[in-house]
Amino acid sequence: MSFHIETRKVQKTGGSSYIISLPKVWIDKHHVEINDTLGILSQPDGNLLITPQIDTEKMIKVKEIIVDDFKDDNYLYRILIGTYIMGFSKIVIKSSKKFEPFIRECITNFTQIAIGPEVVEESSNFIIIKDLLNPTEMPFEKTIKRMYILVHDMHEDAIKAFETGDKNFAEEVIKRDNDVDRLLWLIGRQSHIVLRDIILCQKMGITLEQASHYHSMSKFLERIGDHAVRIAKNVLLLDYNKIDKDLIKNILNSSKISLTLLDKSLDAWLQKSIILANENIEAIKELIQSTEKITFNTTNIAEFSIAIGYIIESIRRTGEYAGDISEIIINNLV
Repeated sequence: MSFHIETRKVQKTGGSSYIISLPKVWIDKHHVEINDTLGILSQPDGNLLITPQIDTEKMIKVKEIIVDDFKDDNYLYRILIGTYIMGFSKIVIKSSKKFEPFIRECITNFTQIAIGPEVVEESSNFIIIKDLLNPTEMPFEKTIKRMYILVHDMHEDAIKAFETGDKNFAEEVIKRDNDVDRLLWLIGRQSHIVLRDIILCQKMGITLEQASHYHSMSKFLERIGDHAVRIAKNVLLLDYNKIDKDLIKNILNSSKISLTLLDKSLDAWLQKSIILANENIEAIKELIQSTEKITFNTTNIAEFSIAIGYIIESIRRTGEYAGDISEIIINNLV
């Protein structure tokens, strides 16, 4: 389909007002009547947005899900998460018969983890989930900062569990994985909402490019959280008393470098510093060298060698993801 820009001549009316006519096709499509009020919004790039939707936040986007043939609660859960992330403000779940117990349990798990959705109406074969969160109440910056704190603490506690042999720390890290996931989903949802609603985007004080960058940052932060969980799960497989203390010391040193990279990426973002972000990317070399120098006698701890290898790899990946975030920061600032 070819792209065509309609043109209109600017006319002057009265002493200081300028007018242009609106295309009839657009008027008919959006059911605009004489004396209706339209919204006019000036864009940063010089364009002018004209919209019939003045209060876009009240627009309801509905998704209907028929679960008659659903046999797997994991499948329904993925559908619900996808619907949530794509920005639907109301989810209607229907069945021609009484819901199976796993359907209700899945919906309960979803509403407990996702931020905003609540069941507002239900029967034996009909449930309505509505998003009660105002997007402007959860700005991107606030969510990103919270993700930074969560994944930093998760990594720190997972390494503490490795250092001390206290597996309770490891168990707690694993439990916190959902906290990071729900923030990732929230940012994904917010990103899709502002992409289709430029007015809301400007109300939140961000550009579409910034929304895209925040979404990318959140993905890397979530992966850092996943690697903290991976460290914790492998710590549970170890016998602390059989691990050489020099090996523990070398792994702790690499972890310290990795966390420093993560912290500096946060500093570069908060300070809007391209120089700091670039220095952080260059510093990844030190982390790689540190992890590559870690050696251990696999004969003595053969049963734990794979778990230790995974821990070292996750430490390295955490620092590399911090470097990826620093690249996003540079792109955004440029």
